Amino acid sequence: MQTEKSKFTLWLLAWPIFVELLLQLLLGVVDTLMVSRVSDDAVAVVGLANQVFQAMMILFMTVASGAGILIAQKLGAKQNEEARTVAIMAITVSGLIGIVLSVVLYKEALPLARLFQLEDRLLPLAQTYISIVGSGMVLTALTAALSTVIRNTGNTKGPMITAIGMNIIHILFNYGFIYGAFGFPQLGLTGVAISTLVSRLLATCLLLFMFISAFERRMTWQDLILFNRKLFGAILKIGWPMGVNMSSWVLSQLTIYTVLATMGARELAARTYLNTLESICFMLGYSIALAVQIQIAHLYGGGRMKEAYRSGYRGTWIGLGLVCFNSLILFFTFKSFLSFFTSDVDILKLGFSCLGLALVLQPGKMINMGFGNALSAIGDTRFNMVISLISMWGVAAGLSYYLGLHRGWGLTGIYVAMICDEYLRGLLVVIRWRQMKYLRRAEANAANLKTGASVMESAGTSLHA
Repeated sequence: MQTEKSKFTLWLLAWPIFVELLLQLLLGVVDTLMVSRVSDDAVAVVGLANQVFQAMMILFMTVASGAGILIAQKLGAKQNEEARTVAIMAITVSGLIGIVLSVVLYKEALPLARLFQLEDRLLPLAQTYISIVGSGMVLTALTAALSTVIRNTGNTKGPMITAIGMNIIHILFNYGFIYGAFGFPQLGLTGVAISTLVSRLLATCLLLFMFISAFERRMTWQDLILFNRKLFGAILKIGWPMGVNMSSWVLSQLTIYTVLATMGARELAARTYLNTLESICFMLGYSIALAVQIQIAHLYGGGRMKEAYRSGYRGTWIGLGLVCFNSLILFFTFKSFLSFFTSDVDILKLGFSCLGLALVLQPGKMINMGFGNALSAIGDTRFNMVISLISMWGVAAGLSYYLGLHRGWGLTGIYVAMICDEYLRGLLVVIRWRQMKYLRRAEANAANLKTGASVMESAGTSLHA
């Protein structure tokens, strides 16, 4: 059996996360590839709809993300019962938020599609896809919360196994619904939406089974009403700035996609294809960044501040090396990859023209993600929030509009804006991590507590004498 310390080593945390994220990404790649067999219009709809879903997910990911970090900290401090309580609250609150979002997305699919300036001919497709996939947002909420909780206990293999099963089912159902195979009706984009819903339902059931025995004391139905105001306040203290940060990123991306939509369906499809390929390039680095966050939170909770500080550098540099290597591979294989998705000459030209910029973007994302996650792991989430609000809107969204539309640079202008945003935030989080503000404060608090305990012990000894 693994010891508590060995469970939280970087490699044991990172490789299952990588496999899980890769398989989740393949889910998106398969969606994009199979939907491209329906039409490029359908690809544009799926790309925009997924941005809408990400924006909605912020509401429950605020709770799940804050809870995940707090769970790792509590386990590091050997406060297992409190970690269990935090996990239960994260699941129940996320589930309730997911139910509300499911109702909203099902009923308001068409107004949402119109909000983002889609061409009229794309609106029926968008309404169908958003209403079906959006009605299962409660499943997305539960899957995200359960995966986060289980992963932060040090069990990164569980979500990985779930991702494998989810991908296999999704691919089979996609193939059946799109091509009319296995006796399935040929439903096109509607079938892709149903396939997404079914695979998420089965993933939720499997994760719930794992969650029941994720802590020393098994979960029971009575635990669903468990609520601790103090611990929930601690979740929100960490989580709400992370939620603002995530929402700032998603909404700024939605703004950029809205700018793209005004340029036309080809630009929107090209960005969707590029984003899929960039995600493959970045996946190893992202898995390292998530593993570093869990490891640092555990070390921080256990009072091992110097190890936590070194872990931030080690993990980010490892991730940076992997991302740069993957970028080179993508550079030489990009033409073959993109040709799998589309044969539209205009879309291919747009993709090739932005390839160099897309690859320059990746190292900046890794630096920003690595040190940004390190700061979040020790509770320094407000700093990330502030710089995100300033940079994502002032630089990423603002420059995208100015360069992409006003200056007429199109998709190239949007990539230039995103590069400026990532490298600016990356520089700021590196400076913040080097200052060690939260780590020094925690060390000082621990020293004061130790001194106070020693004084009390001495006083008690004197009275006893």
